[in-house]
Formats: sequence, structure tokens, C-alpha cells
Amino acid sequence: MTGSAPSALDHVHVPGRITLGIELPLDNDWSPEGEARRIVDGRPRGVPDLRRHADLVRKVDGQGFAAVWMRDVPVFDSVRMGDAGSVYDIFTHLGFLAGLTRHVALGTAAVVLPIRHPMMIAKAAATADALSGGRLILGIASGDRPIEYPLLGLDFERRGESFREAVAYLRAAWQPGGLPVGADRRDPTLDLLPRPAQRDIPLIVAGQAQQSDAWIATNMDGRFVYPGDLDRLAAQARNWRGMRDDRAPFITAFHLDLADNPDEPFQPFRFGGRAGRKGFLDHLDRLRAIGVDHVAVLLRRSVRPLDDVLDELAGDVLPRLGPRLGIDRPAHAVA
Repeated sequence: MTGSAPSALDHVHVPGRITLGIELPLDNDWSPEGEARRIVDGRPRGVPDLRRHADLVRKVDGQGFAAVWMRDVPVFDSVRMGDAGSVYDIFTHLGFLAGLTRHVALGTAAVVLPIRHPMMIAKAAATADALSGGRLILGIASGDRPIEYPLLGLDFERRGESFREAVAYLRAAWQPGGLPVGADRRDPTLDLLPRPAQRDIPLIVAGQAQQSDAWIATNMDGRFVYPGDLDRLAAQARNWRGMRDDRAPFITAFHLDLADNPDEPFQPFRFGGRAGRKGFLDHLDRLRAIGVDHVAVLLRRSVRPLDDVLDELAGDVLPRLGPRLGIDRPAHAVA
């Protein structure tokens, strides 16, 4: 993606700043209290509590966060993976959120590209982008759950090649000139509607997707990497920025347990940490300094009630990161 046309990436990539998004589902099931509640509810381990999902997403949308992110887990593998992710079908979920929200970018982290026909992905993504007024960031991946491929009669080992083919199809299908019907041919009598609201729906890669760094830098509009230690993230960010010097964002996730005491020091754990807001702000400063543009915060390990955590992040953390930009575009789903 090039040029200065409006892009959903403008929500998450602000030069010189770091922005915050929220990763769904919005629950705290990975805390001791959440685990006790899950047992009382009779929910299987790994299946989130979604009863307040809509109310909490509306809250996030109105508080100035840059994006909400959802995962694509087609099949809940309770034994080998044990995590149902965001539960809902990812494109139905996008349509729902397009009508529910007004401000946040809608990000996928990430659609498993090779297990769906690219024509149907192209139409579903264009629909979500049109309904949201151009707020879709389509994160894509090759998938790391081998069970999904044989269930669909697909070759797991070919997923890297399938990923590249699907990316080429999506790019072509969203442009005028007819529907792609072959590697280098279009049928001008066929079209895929609706057209996306954005000139190009931004594609960001989650993980490596079985691709080389050079291919990713040439073909993707951003990178979403797994949470990790600062040294590894710094090396990844340097590598990305060395290949891309435009507005292509470098994104990671962070599992946050925000302490009541704002002065509680940062205590790392796998994929994130517990800290008071001052320690969390210090950590964000370190991430910004090594080249991270956007952090998707997951609150599933939060001990405190989610409303309290979101209010503190919105009231005391987001203002320290800079003013909200005037980039909102109206959703088309509702009047």
C-alpha cells in the first residue's frame, strides 16, 4: 500500500508514538477469580465468558483505543490447543462489530488464509470494510493448527504456497477490472461487490506465514508478531524497519494484569506482565523506543474487573500516549 489515501492503518500507526488496541475476547477467565467463575458456569476450559461482549466492545470504542483485534479459531481443539479464541466466526463477528462501533479499527489477528477460498474471503472482507466505513485491517496467517487442514481435505504442507496465491487473488479482486479467473486473466463481465471503502484493504501478516522476510516486506502492509522479550522484539522491529520505511506498522500483543497500585513495579510473565500503570507506561516507552508502533492488549489475566481496567487505561494511560487523531469514518451499517 502506498500513497496518502485514508487507511485503517492510520488508527494504529502514528509516527513517533505508540498506540493501544484491545484484543478480544474481553474476559478475565485466566485469573483465579475467572477460573472459579468458569467452573461455576460449567464452561469448558478455554471457552471465554462472552455475556458482556457487546457492552465492553462499545466501551472500548468510546474510550479512544485505536483498535479491537479478534482471532480466527475455526475449530475448538480442547486437548491440543485448549483455547477457543474469540469464538465467533471471524467474518460474522466483523460484520457485527462494524455496526456496533464507530471509531476503532477492526483488526483480525489473524484470518487463516489457506483454509478458505480467496474469493469468499475477498467478498467477506470487502463487506466488513464497506459496512465499517473503511476501518478493516485484515491480519492474515497460514495457520499453526494442523488439525484444521485434514478436516477440510487440505494439504498442511502446502499452506505457504496457498497463502501466497490467496494474497495475490485478494489484491486483484478488490480492484476494478473484472474478477480474477486465472493466474493472469480477469473476466470483465464479473465483479465482486461491494467495493471496499478503502482504496486497498491493508494486509498485515501474523507470524511468519511460511514466508521469507523479503517476501513479507514486499507484499504486506504491516507485521503482527507474537509477544516476546524486548531483545527479540527489537531485532524483529529493526529488521522490519530496515526493509520498510513507510507507514507499515510493527505490531505486537501484550497480556496485561494491571495492578490497583499505580506504583507496583513491572513483573513479567509469559507473553506479558503485571504492573501498576506507571510500570506499564514505562514498558510502553521501552516498546516504542525499540520500534513497536501498536500494542494489542489482552486482559484475560486481569485480576481486577475489566471495567475498572479499561477506565484506568483510557483515563490515565491513553492521554500519556498522545491526543486522539481525527480519523474516524462513519460506519455504513446503521444510520
